[in-house]
Amino acid sequence: MAPDARDIADPKTPWLWPEPVWRSKVAKAAAGRSLKPASWKGGARMAVALSFDSDHETIELRNGGLSAGRMSQGTYGARAGMPRILGLLARHGVPASFFMPAVSAMLNADEVERVAGAGHEIGIHSWIHEFNSGLDHATERDLSLRAADVLEKLAGTRPVGMRTASWDFSPHTLSIVREMGLLYDSSLMADDEPYELLEDGEVTGVVELPVEWIRDDAPYFNMDRGGTARPYGGPAMLLDILSRELELAWEEGGLFQLTLHPHHVGHRSRIFILDEVIRLAKSKGDVWFATHADIVRYCLAEADATKA
Repeated sequence: MAPDARDIADPKTPWLWPEPVWRSKVAKAAAGRSLKPASWKGGARMAVALSFDSDHETIELRNGGLSAGRMSQGTYGARAGMPRILGLLARHGVPASFFMPAVSAMLNADEVERVAGAGHEIGIHSWIHEFNSGLDHATERDLSLRAADVLEKLAGTRPVGMRTASWDFSPHTLSIVREMGLLYDSSLMADDEPYELLEDGEVTGVVELPVEWIRDDAPYFNMDRGGTARPYGGPAMLLDILSRELELAWEEGGLFQLTLHPHHVGHRSRIFILDEVIRLAKSKGDVWFATHADIVRYCLAEADATKA
């Protein structure tokens, strides 16, 4: 039997791939039907999904943990950033979703208790902020399952959603998400609105609640003295970008999803960004603030009702 073209394709020469190869790669975790509802819960015009990636010390630990300075940047997120964020969310009375690497959760177990105790969602965000694309299937699966176990033990509730570290989605990730019985993923970027995930053309039952680097503070604020990452935008610039994203989400009656990091937005000169985004959304009137999990559940319920 002749070998399958997908088995002989050289990743170093994609311009030589036969059509079945590049089609199969696109189909591995593809966007299916949109799950944007006709209206949001309670008749709201727009849904707002705030999320925070509590990476803390794992950003440097996953690189070998050689820099105490880099780890202290992460510790700032836990010690100073998180209290500001949780206090701000409490003052506004809005829920959010927090995605935590298991190692970060174990290092900051009291944070997990505070987040869960305030009624926020806790989701899976790797073991130690590893890159999935550098792992074999068995290792990625083991780390994902162990991470879910750790978060369930610390938070008291098993996570229903995953966001891969650095949004690094391997060819195995979706099959692992399906095996774990997760409700949703939040790592991919094919739409502004929630959508079905397909694997090799098959409907998976997993919902994608899409992210985007545009709506993430890390690309604007990252700083690595020993590397190439340097901040290229001030807080006012990011607020302007997010405000424009929110305004059009409102006009389209859609979802505004935001990803922030405690060690970035939690600083004194940046926390106003979160405050202003919430105030702008509230000023629109009919807006539903919800966790990622609640938005996904609502979209699925509306889709089922439409089928019936």
